Amino acid sequence: MIKTAKCIMVQGTMSGAGKSLLATALCRIFLQDGLRVAPFKSQNMALNSFVTPDGLELGRAQAVQAEAAGLECDVRMNPILLKPSSDRGSQLIVNGRVRGHYEAADYFKMKRGLIPDILQAYNGLAEENDVIVIEGAGSPAEINLRADDIVNMGLAELVNAPVILAGDIDRGGVFAQLYGTVALLRPEERKRVIGTVINKFRGDVELLRPGLKQLEELTEVPVLGVVPYIRVDIDDEDSLAPRLKREQSSRALDIAVVRLPHIANFTDFDPLEQHPAIGLRYVDRPEKLGRPDLLILPGTKNTMGDMAWLHETGFAAAIKALHAAKVPILGVCGGYQMLGYSLNDPEGIEQKGRVAGLELLPCETLFTQEKIRTRKEALCIAAPFTGARLQGYEIHMGQTRRLDGAAFCRLDDGTEEGTAQGDVFGTYLHGLFDSGELVERLASWLAERKGVHIERVKIETRAAHKNREYDRLADAVRQSLDMEKIYRAMEEFQR
Repeated sequence: MIKTAKCIMVQGTMSGAGKSLLATALCRIFLQDGLRVAPFKSQNMALNSFVTPDGLELGRAQAVQAEAAGLECDVRMNPILLKPSSDRGSQLIVNGRVRGHYEAADYFKMKRGLIPDILQAYNGLAEENDVIVIEGAGSPAEINLRADDIVNMGLAELVNAPVILAGDIDRGGVFAQLYGTVALLRPEERKRVIGTVINKFRGDVELLRPGLKQLEELTEVPVLGVVPYIRVDIDDEDSLAPRLKREQSSRALDIAVVRLPHIANFTDFDPLEQHPAIGLRYVDRPEKLGRPDLLILPGTKNTMGDMAWLHETGFAAAIKALHAAKVPILGVCGGYQMLGYSLNDPEGIEQKGRVAGLELLPCETLFTQEKIRTRKEALCIAAPFTGARLQGYEIHMGQTRRLDGAAFCRLDDGTEEGTAQGDVFGTYLHGLFDSGELVERLASWLAERKGVHIERVKIETRAAHKNREYDRLADAVRQSLDMEKIYRAMEEFQR
């Protein structure tokens, strides 16, 4: 008889209700309890993605949840990934490989045809693990989308999953969120909801008790717990809103990241904030740039479109002015492409034709049908970072050819990668700061340029830092939830 894992599904009243964080916490809790656990999300829409060891692509949230579960990420954990490339269209990735670009209406017509891929991925994981932690998407109460749902209650029915429904009290109206969502579910769907969770609570939980009792009476669903607002430093999926609110910090070094319309893999820069001298901020208008100590152009899902946006908003002129003022500039992936002389797209991969880049690096990019997906280790060879060990990955369309200048780093296979000229640097390597070594060298160099003294500190690897954060998250959520009821529900649904 084929072994089948127990499962639990986390759904939310809306996007941003904290589903990913709760699913991550549950993955670590089950691991702590000695179980083999794997995350699963049938369909994810995100611009932050990751590369598996075998060179396939999945959503960043499931890669994070795999880490929390003590596993290498596996493309089966997220068989369908949508990467928005415009307001109405996305790149469709199925089982880690690009299937094509689809307008929203066209995708909705064909998505039920992906159910065999979803079930094959899920069943494969279920044969190898004790527990599967499933994450929904958006809200199960989107009644206009119910007929073809493959990610919320539609998926719960396919795999017979019990459901935890999470609401976000930090945004306000959490009782209406939870009651309204349950009320809009079909009777058979309500039977799957084993409990509600109030997420991101700040304050005295005793003040909530009367509301919790009434909520249980109205929904006929128990409240499984009230989870406090937990500040943990693990990779976000897509939410940049808190980062955009940051003003220039009081730290010695100021690093500004341009908030591109299609910004992707912005988690690349999280390790910079582990250094006590570095303040990191995201800038959405050129007048907010000021004169940072370093300007970063991040990755993007639409390089040519965002290049046009830089010109339209005045960012392009502002970036060139900062370069003229000797402000160092770093471009990563799409940001690297934009720093070059030209972006050439003869096949219409992004936007057919040719556009000029910022012309700050001697390189040019040609877009082709091939999508690069690979993990890399490298040694930085560009001064002043020479000798820093890098560990990361590449996910990109297009190949960039260096015309002059030096390489940024040398890959372990001997290949030179990226471009460096003066104080402008470009690389395709996502995760370049994760080892900690480049953070240390960058901070020392920027401080020396600025003429300020900073303490030399050892930055731990991103992996070690996050591992501690997963335990801290799990401990807080375990104390807040009725885990006994969750375990009991998983057993009952498996019968």
